[in-house]
Amino acid sequence: MAEIAPQPRRLGWRRRLAWGMLATDAAAIAVAVFTAQLLRFGDPVRTAGGWTADIAYALTSLALVVVWLVALAATRSRLLRNIGTGMVEYQRVLQSTLFTFGAFAVVAYLFQLQTARGYLAIALPLGLVLLLLARGLWRTYLHALRRVGRCMTGAIVVGGPEDVVRVLSQLRSHYRIGYRAIAVSMPADPGAGARAAQAGDHVLPFVPLDDVARVSKRRRARAVIVAGSLPGGNDAIRRLGWDLENSQVELILMSRLTDVAGPRIHMRPINGLPMVHVDLPRYSGYSHAVKRLFDVSIVTVALLLLAPVFAAIAIAVRLDSPGPVIFRQERVGAHGTRFTMLKFRSMVIDAEARLAQLRTLDEGNGVLFKMKEDPRVTRAGRFLRAYSLDELPQLWNVLRGDMSLVGPRPPLPSEVERYEGPVSRRLLTRPGITGLWQVNGRSNLSWEDSVRLDLYYVENWSITGDIVVLAKTVKAVLHSDGAY
Repeated sequence: MAEIAPQPRRLGWRRRLAWGMLATDAAAIAVAVFTAQLLRFGDPVRTAGGWTADIAYALTSLALVVVWLVALAATRSRLLRNIGTGMVEYQRVLQSTLFTFGAFAVVAYLFQLQTARGYLAIALPLGLVLLLLARGLWRTYLHALRRVGRCMTGAIVVGGPEDVVRVLSQLRSHYRIGYRAIAVSMPADPGAGARAAQAGDHVLPFVPLDDVARVSKRRRARAVIVAGSLPGGNDAIRRLGWDLENSQVELILMSRLTDVAGPRIHMRPINGLPMVHVDLPRYSGYSHAVKRLFDVSIVTVALLLLAPVFAAIAIAVRLDSPGPVIFRQERVGAHGTRFTMLKFRSMVIDAEARLAQLRTLDEGNGVLFKMKEDPRVTRAGRFLRAYSLDELPQLWNVLRGDMSLVGPRPPLPSEVERYEGPVSRRLLTRPGITGLWQVNGRSNLSWEDSVRLDLYYVENWSITGDIVVLAKTVKAVLHSDGAY
């Protein structure tokens, strides 16, 4: 049994992160408020009344900054478990902004204050944008540190052998959540615990359940993760919680429920019994009507703005090699409906005839043929593919209703014929120009990973999630990640 030596308290990075985020929050709000005052009232030094004429708005601006920062703290937007992953952090920032706006509106009404609506109309939206931008930059920075093992919270994983192994694997593959297993405890099977502790790149110490709280209080661990259930059921978990009291150690219960997005899960305690409600996926109705309206609105504007780009690409494709500008291919859409998908042609016109000669050089995922240096790709096509510009004509497919902006990858009929089991659930919604597969590796993904991401999207999509995927798509395209 490996021993865990006591370690000094390590809170340096947490303090630096907290103070750094507070500083950028304050700076973002101050810039927004000062900009709003400058645009609405001009430079007070150059006005006839000087600072005296604007003292009321100077005080208003100061109050706005203070209230906004208090709201961000009250909603726990900088709480460590809320930052770095998921949408909770951004939702808390939005809630804080709405609260600040509402508070000022109520105060202005009750005290009949003549607060210029234009001032707030500039300050609050601008502040929200700057706050979200700053939080996004912090998230990117935190992910970069966690990728190399820094800024991680040490955790002891407790549970049955299978559950512990599953959680260890998830913690290693999902480093962005910020937890690193430093020990395991398997009260039901200590022998299996010792074996499972060797999973991964190094041997993890094995801790008896009775020693978990003691080890945690020695500052080596900042979290205890209960995987699945414990012998003794809820009473064992309750006793573990009592042992961890006043230790500043998180107690995290990790259920066996997987691939379900947070917004679909609702906790409702009834007489001490925690009931977890899981919303079942819906493939029609109001939410899908909103998604369709979102798609049409974005695509209509995009087609108008990108018209010159379409023309330039069409000329480049035509001049680069003989053949049509648009490549048409049959794909399978929602509920098995077939449609013609449009792309700018990126290959020579006899690409299909040459495919048989290249089969032995396949670098794809075992289902789709992929080749990093495909000789069939034209010079213009190589550039178009690198930045996914060849897919722009699919905006017309979205407008027609064949596709969506975000969704599963549109499969070929030959792929669908080989679908088995749950894979066919990819066809429950419209395919997308982009999706989780696009922002998580593109052509570098295995077939299994591609299917898993598509099925996750089908059951957990949301408008907010679509916006996030679209934003990540821009980043992935600009970096040419996994494109060939």
